[in-house]
Amino acid sequence: MKLKNYFLLILLAALWGPSFLFIKIAVVDISPIMMAAMRIGFAAIFLNVFLLMRKIKLPKDKTFWKHVALAGFFAQALPFILINWGEQYIDSGLASIINGLTPLSTVVLAHFTISAERLSAKKLVGVALGFTGLVVLSLPKLTNGFDAAFLGIVAVTLGAVSYAIGLVYSRKYLSKAKPMHAPAGQLLACSIYLVPLAFIFDSQTVFSQIGTPAWVSIFLLSFFGTAVAFVVYFNLIERAPASFVSLVTYIMPIFGIALGTIFLDEVITSTMVLGMLLILSGILIVNIRLKFLKPKIAEDQVVAR
Repeated sequence: MKLKNYFLLILLAALWGPSFLFIKIAVVDISPIMMAAMRIGFAAIFLNVFLLMRKIKLPKDKTFWKHVALAGFFAQALPFILINWGEQYIDSGLASIINGLTPLSTVVLAHFTISAERLSAKKLVGVALGFTGLVVLSLPKLTNGFDAAFLGIVAVTLGAVSYAIGLVYSRKYLSKAKPMHAPAGQLLACSIYLVPLAFIFDSQTVFSQIGTPAWVSIFLLSFFGTAVAFVVYFNLIERAPASFVSLVTYIMPIFGIALGTIFLDEVITSTMVLGMLLILSGILIVNIRLKFLKPKIAEDQVVAR
């Protein structure tokens, strides 16, 4: 695996890492479906205006638009709504833990849909190790009391599975699209059907009553957490297997800890260090190719002859 892929993975985690915090802030003033529509709609504007400024035109091919519409539903519209709704009833830390189910779902889905990404013992061990690290990293939040609503947990779990479906679908059908075409087209197609639906089904959000923290959260979610992040995401999907890209869910909590330490004077504990080591070990086990074994194998075969 190339070093640039690891850099892009970490950058994507840094862009997506604060999302659960921003969602928790914004959902106080904005309904789940309207928040998803605003986030995706503003991100679509940001990205498509950027393309217009660079005189980049989106494809007119019907197949492309069919794929971005479906990918947008599973990778953005559905999980955004589900996680927004779920975070009304569970805390953001628990939501980030449940979101860690995405890589496990991705590995299984990729096994059945992408011939080059079959399950192996090494992958299963690496993903399990990474998931253990995620649990260890987030365990202190759970020890304070588990009072999350059952339906909230179900909603966020379904959101994680939806992310996995969208990731595998994009890897299979959009990995050959130009890096800027896929995210811009996906956000635009998603906005076309989600924004009208939000106004039809939402009767809670009053825009004049939305507070400044919620507006700031929506902007950060739209620009950094969606528009910029999905450009990085599709660049990474073009270069790496879906199972590798899905491991971003393991790294995102690390940035949450760093931000808490810098801005909230939180203390880095031995549990946090252990969690990060487990996460990084899991990524290495899943993706490293043990090339250093090849010369020895070759030498043994020569001696046997």
